[in-house]
Amino acid sequence: MKAELRHQALAARGIAHGAGQGAAAAHLADWLAPHAGRVLAGYLPLRTEIDPRAAMAAHDGPVCVPVIEAAGLPLRFRRWTQDTPLEHGPFGVMIPATGDWLEPEVVIVPLVAFDASGYRLGYGGGFYDRTLERLRQRGPVVAVGFAFAAQQWPAVPVEVTDQPLDAVITELGLTTF
Repeated sequence: MKAELRHQALAARGIAHGAGQGAAAAHLADWLAPHAGRVLAGYLPLRTEIDPRAAMAAHDGPVCVPVIEAAGLPLRFRRWTQDTPLEHGPFGVMIPATGDWLEPEVVIVPLVAFDASGYRLGYGGGFYDRTLERLRQRGPVVAVGFAFAAQQWPAVPVEVTDQPLDAVITELGLTTF
């Protein structure tokens, strides 16, 4: 079931990506404004993922991006700026070559699909679920999905280890849960 939904959602995301992301980054930057000064974790987009970099660059506070250390482990986050030298990391993701390790308080989460209950379907590695669980055990963390509106589905399969999002931002605006 997850594999078929993932296939359908990635196809929908590909079509949406081809049409452009419109005002999505501006909506994300506006949503992030009240979080000024907090450590923000974004991501460097892969393939047809919606691109949060403009909103990340506009954030008034430290920004970091995920680094995969090994399968089965939570993500770690390294400081990022638009000038940070990058290198190839696991799964074809670009990561900072050097930099401070940071603990985010606000996390922009990429996704394959999401539903009206705040659950997301990712690529299947469980990295963000493990990471959000670990971060939330340490203190309050806000998790916002960033996606195209076409990635919303009536329901995504949910497992006990899945971590819900607090909101999702698309080119159409904000959805909260």
